[in-house]
Order: sequence, then C-alpha cells, then structure tokens
Amino acid sequence: MGGTAVTAVVVTWNRRSLLVECLDALAAQSRPIDRVVVVDNASTDGTPDLLASRAEPLDVIRLTANTGGAGGFAAGLASALQADTDAVWLLDDDTIPEPDALAELVRARETYPGAAVPALVASRVVWTDGREHPMNTPRTRPRATPKERDAAAAVGCRPVRSASFVSALVDAEAARSEGLPMADYFLWNDDFEYTTRLLRHRVGLFCPASVVVHKTKAFGSTDVDPGERFYFEVRNKAWMFTRSRSLSTQEKVLYGAATLNRWAITIVDSGDRGVLLHGLRRGLSDARRPPRPTARVLGEAGFELDA
Repeated sequence: MGGTAVTAVVVTWNRRSLLVECLDALAAQSRPIDRVVVVDNASTDGTPDLLASRAEPLDVIRLTANTGGAGGFAAGLASALQADTDAVWLLDDDTIPEPDALAELVRARETYPGAAVPALVASRVVWTDGREHPMNTPRTRPRATPKERDAAAAVGCRPVRSASFVSALVDAEAARSEGLPMADYFLWNDDFEYTTRLLRHRVGLFCPASVVVHKTKAFGSTDVDPGERFYFEVRNKAWMFTRSRSLSTQEKVLYGAATLNRWAITIVDSGDRGVLLHGLRRGLSDARRPPRPTARVLGEAGFELDA
C-alpha cells in the first residue's frame, strides 16, 4: 500500500459488544489500515475469545492487570512504534469511526501545506444522535498565527493545542521523539497531558471531515457529577500542572485557574458532594508523589518496554 503507513491502536476493557462494533468499523474503512493493535486491559467478559475468533489479522496485547486507558495507550503506542509505521491512529473501544474517518485524517496529514508534517490530526467526535460530543472537543490553539490558521484551513482544518485519544492520528516520528503517555495516570487527563506535550512545539489539526461516534452511556462532559473518578481528575491535573513539561508557565496559570473554577462548579452541583470532596483531598495528597515510570507500570502488567 502506498502513501502513509497507518497502525491503529484500540484499547479495551470489558466492553466486548462495543469492541466488535469498533473493529467492524475499522475493517470497513475506505482507506485500509496497515496494522491493527488491540490492547486488552485484562478483560473478564470473553474479550480474549472474541479477539481470537476475528477473521482479520490483529496484534493483541493481553495485559495481566487493568492499567486504564493511560497504560493501554502507552503499551499500544509502544508496540506500534516498534514496527515500520508512519502514523498511529489511537481509538477507544467505544469509538465507531465513519467509513471515511481515516481517509480524511490521512488526507489532511498528507496535503497540509505547512513546513512540517502535523504531529496529530484529530477527528470530529459526535454522540449517537449526531450532536458534537462535549467530552472530546479539541482545544483550539490560542495564539495560532495567521499563517498557521491559513495552512490548517487549506486542508479544511483548524489548529489545536490538545485532543482526545477517542480518535487521533499521531505522527510516528513525533511520538518516538516525545515518548509515551504517562501510564500511571490510569484514566482522565492522560490524553490531555500527552497531546499538549506532543503539540507544545508542533502542529496539531482538528479535521471535522473525519467523523467518529463516541458511544458513551450518556451525553455530556466528564465533569458532570463524576463520583469517585473525581480523584483521578484531581490527582492527574495536579501532576500535570506541577510535573509535566506539556504546558508553558502561562498556560499552567490559565488552565489551572479554569480547572479550579470547574472543580468548584462540579462540587457545588454534585448530588454527593462528600464523595467529590474526599476525592479532592485524596487526589491532592497523592499528587505529592511523582507518577511511577511508565516502564514500571506496564512491566507490572506483563508488558516490557524495549530498552
């Protein structure tokens, strides 16, 4: 196959029926995928048997423990980068791409008129009823130059500062240079930290012509009464603002202020403020220690990174 060689990485955990939909949609892409890697986060719902029964060739990574989306994407990306690939398409298992989703991502990547290949091209994410999903809206690059905006517009895109792992085409060379997502984040903000790190000095695009359906149970953003998961939001944001190189000092101030405001609103509007306040205290306390190295987290789940 000529042109850009693409490896798809799908991370799954106990969502067998949705995984079937996702894999069927990948197999039906108008622009074929060169390799598909599925990371199974120690599922207990029959996912291994399902993957073994699939007709299409799949490279399956079966972890011995659930490492969350963060660990799953770190393992999948590491596996993808070991092979000869130009780009890696990151997807959640509840992401159902439209038939031309990959073709549009690759088109934007290959025809972008800027000096460098985009480090990331993100899809437009909609819910099951066609509305744009508020959970997965890429952040527009705040101070993109007119030249950067014009270059993005030339391929029907806009420049972005961050994106979601729900559907993102990542340049392999940029990923090899930047490293992997932080596996110890487990869930929440792992994609925010990684994509802002990847795009701090590189080009990122939002491609509305590439459409995927994110089949979450409900329509809404992640901060709608998150319950016990609020712990990960707090701990990981604190890690990101204090220990990551993904944001500039000015960005940390701006995003930090916005985060505190959103936390306050989330807690006030919650039906169980006690749970969120406990998550806030525990998250801030646990953030005082640094994240464990990704190699250690994955090694404990049976996946060894190459030295």
